[in-house]
Amino acid sequence: MTNITQPSDFPKIDQDSSGKCVRICQNRTCKKQGAVKVLAAFTALPIPGVTVTASSCLGQCGNGPMVLILPDMVWYSSVQPDEVSLLIENHLLGGQRVKQMLYYRFHPQKES
Repeated sequence: MTNITQPSDFPKIDQDSSGKCVRICQNRTCKKQGAVKVLAAFTALPIPGVTVTASSCLGQCGNGPMVLILPDMVWYSSVQPDEVSLLIENHLLGGQRVKQMLYYRFHPQKES
C-alpha cells in the first residue's frame, strides 16, 4: 500500500531552477476573505523568477486568505492585499520569513 499523507498533491517544481511559486487559495472561504484582491496584489508586482498562481483549496479553510510559497513550504494566513508588498520584499526578495504573518499550525511561534 502506498503511503499518501498529503490531502492534495502539488505539481512538482523543477528543483534545478531557483524559482519560487506563490500559490494563493481562490476557493470559497478564502475568496470571501479577500483572496481575489491578494492575488491581484501579487500579480501587480511581478518578480523575476517567481510564479504567482491561483490555487484551489489549500485545506486550511477559515484562516485565509492563505498563501503558500514553494518550494520553501512556507504558509501565510490572513494575508491582506496591503501586506503583499511586505511578503515580496522580505520573503521573496530578502529570504526572510515574515514571522507575524506565518500560519501558526505549520509554523508555531517560538524563540529562535
